[in-house]
Amino acid sequence: MAKARRTGVRLWRWRRSPLRRRIDAVEAWIILGAWLCATAGALMAGWLTGAAAERRLEREQTERHTVSAVVKTTKADATVRPVRVSTAWATVRWTGIDGKPRTGRTEVEPDTEAGDRITVWTDARGRLTAEPPSQTESMFEAALSGILVAAGTGCAVLGCARLVRVGLDRRRMRQWAEAWERADRRWGGTTV
Repeated sequence: MAKARRTGVRLWRWRRSPLRRRIDAVEAWIILGAWLCATAGALMAGWLTGAAAERRLEREQTERHTVSAVVKTTKADATVRPVRVSTAWATVRWTGIDGKPRTGRTEVEPDTEAGDRITVWTDARGRLTAEPPSQTESMFEAALSGILVAAGTGCAVLGCARLVRVGLDRRRMRQWAEAWERADRRWGGTTV
């Protein structure tokens, strides 16, 4: 059994042809412009987002620092969790940058007891905060943010172009209907 072969002319909207209408050329330019805008916009948006994420992560790394703290709660005071967890919550006390004593709750090892010294992370205001991401984590997060924003930007531009093409298709169908109606009247028949 012979396989049906599709015949088509590549880039037919760009070639001169008596069958090509103005609306076909407009659609070709819209498609080209959309792909160029989607590519350039996605690259620019991805780069800007990645750079912004990288700056934010670098700022977090420079603003956060370690402080030695003393655990105030005992092991029994730590939050009860299911068996085989790697951390528990405890109240700790430390001296802030301004020299004033501070207290707060943070995650500690489950076997930590009252009076043990631990290292906690604080921000520029002296509040407890999470450990800043490592260099590898921050690079991964910046790259992932850039890729996601780039993909979203490209899809948004191509989606808008698709909406424009739907409008052009409707207009093309109206033009074809009018042309068939004129041809039918010329031949003396009526279209069904």
